[in-house]
Amino acid sequence: MKAIFEAASRAAGLVAALSDEKRNAVLRKVADALLGASDALLAANAADLARMSPESPLYDRLKLDGKRLEGIAADMRNVASLPSPLGRTLLERTLPNGLKLRKISVPFGVIGIIYEARPNVTWDVFSLCFKSGSVCVLKGGSDAADSNAAAVALIRRVLREEGVCEDAVNLLPPGREATKALLEATGYVDLVIPRGGRALIDFVRDNAKVPCIETGAGVVNTYFDASGDLEKGRRIVTNAKTRRVSVCNALDCLIVHASRLGDLPALLSEMPQVTLYADERAYTALKGRHAKLEKATEASFGTEFMDYKMAVKTVDSLDEALAHIARYGSGHSEAIVTESLENARRFQLAVDAACVYVNAPTSFTDGAQFGLGAEIGISTQKLGARGPMGLEEITTYKWLIEGEGQTRP
Repeated sequence: MKAIFEAASRAAGLVAALSDEKRNAVLRKVADALLGASDALLAANAADLARMSPESPLYDRLKLDGKRLEGIAADMRNVASLPSPLGRTLLERTLPNGLKLRKISVPFGVIGIIYEARPNVTWDVFSLCFKSGSVCVLKGGSDAADSNAAAVALIRRVLREEGVCEDAVNLLPPGREATKALLEATGYVDLVIPRGGRALIDFVRDNAKVPCIETGAGVVNTYFDASGDLEKGRRIVTNAKTRRVSVCNALDCLIVHASRLGDLPALLSEMPQVTLYADERAYTALKGRHAKLEKATEASFGTEFMDYKMAVKTVDSLDEALAHIARYGSGHSEAIVTESLENARRFQLAVDAACVYVNAPTSFTDGAQFGLGAEIGISTQKLGARGPMGLEEITTYKWLIEGEGQTRP
């Protein structure tokens, strides 16, 4: 693994020196090659799927099909079409002594990504890192080992054909030893980003010797206010919960104002397949009117379900809803359904999360949906990047200073 880190470090300068036109051409060729090799990629993915139970919440994340491959290729072409994030002047000034200062965006260098059963992440990470002039070192999980190996082999083949250093993308073995090595690769790796559940993110944060950004873990709430529109609420809650249950922006807890408990069955009428863990008042309102109903426990409200499961919490005020979110939310995405402008503004100001929604589902927390092309992860921390991390968020900067012989007194 040290040899991989050394190769990635050597490749960083070569990738950074490429023109944006060359990087875009490579990305478009990889997208074409991806679709041309779809049978082989799907066969590799089938081998991974055969090792996982279809009942697992991760099965949907792991699965690739023709439509998803087309989407991955389209995202890659979209990234190629975006303006370069490099060489942008972020700040410019001339000091009283005549020194000219410019702050410009530059590549990070080598970015390590640790992720679980998400083979699409392999393609997204490569396209974003390559476009932003950085090298990526990938540490995927064993669940997607065949899918990731096939993807990286294809990308490296295209890089060779295009005369670009193939170490622009590197794949570590799927075992835990590789995770430890990546987290300790000081002097080679400039940044590590974990994408996965809370256990993975906590492990990376607690053990990394290289800088890291926390991403991904999402305990997501939506508050249905006393003034919430029922039809809007039904669409928003249904989309947030059931569009894709295994992703980090999926809804985990519906908070409902006590005055709207009578509307709760109608609000949840389009999700009979979802098991609801309801507090006492919500359970009474739903009893006999929802197919899968259980009583909530304390653990229900801090759980990222990644499944057709959702908690329901009753509150008597906006303040109580805000307190619930502050206690159980993970700083990822939170939403309110309300017709009160005052309550909407209070919610936006008071909720401490990367993405805060008014009358829209949290399913929109996504780099592509935000117009970023794709994302390398959803940052839930406050230092540096926050929310969907696109091209700009995975660059750093340096200062350029020009003088004419000035000296400091």
